[in-house]
Amino acid sequence: MPNIKSSIKRVKVTKAKHDQNRVKKSALKSTLRSYREAIASSTPTTPELLQETIRKVDQAASKNIIHKNAASRKKAQLMKAFNAAK
Repeated sequence: MPNIKSSIKRVKVTKAKHDQNRVKKSALKSTLRSYREAIASSTPTTPELLQETIRKVDQAASKNIIHKNAASRKKAQLMKAFNAAK
């Protein structure tokens, strides 16, 4: 455990940010999973769900939850699955 006051604060802030990022990343994974399940069951609301999922991926990339190239790759995979399901 650090002795310096600023170091103690950094530990607390880092832990809080880590916990928040884990929650956001988990929510993103859940959204991606629900989209894949909707594609598999050919749900008619898939276009709206696609837009929502892409928006969540973009938000995660802008907040540095995932890397921007990973976000781009995920969006390409989503579009590929959407077009294949048509």
